[in-house]
This record gives sequence, structure tokens and C-alpha cells, in this order.
Amino acid sequence: MKHYTLEDFQTDDNKVDSLYRLVNIASRRANQISKPENRPLVQTESRKSIMIALEEVLNGKVGYRIGDEEEDEYNII
Repeated sequence: MKHYTLEDFQTDDNKVDSLYRLVNIASRRANQISKPENRPLVQTESRKSIMIALEEVLNGKVGYRIGDEEEDEYNII
């Protein structure tokens, strides 16, 4: 199993400003991946949905945008 740090996700291309935001993004994407109609966006050897989601965020395939107060705070791109 790979080990990631918050600094891995704070590159110029892919900037995640806090650990809380990273956990939120990855958990929402992992829930999407666990549904049979969704497939991973990256090639990976991992079988765990949370590790696949972290790799997608790290590779810039999954990001976030902050909505209005009436909308969900995060929308997975």
C-alpha cells in the first residue's frame, strides 16, 4: 500500500489546501467508484476505492470547486 502525505497533493497543477478537503474529495470519489456503473479514471493496481480515489486526485483527474452556500460545498469535477 502506498503512503501519501499532504505535500504530495500540493503541486502547482493540483493544489489541495487542507487535509480536511482532501479527505472530503477522496471519500466522495471513493463512494462513486464503489458503484458498479462507475470506473476508475486512472490505471492502478489498487483494488480499494479510497486508494484509487487518492491516485485520481494526485494525477489531477479529480478536483473540486466550491459552490454557493445553497449548493453542496464540493462538486467533484
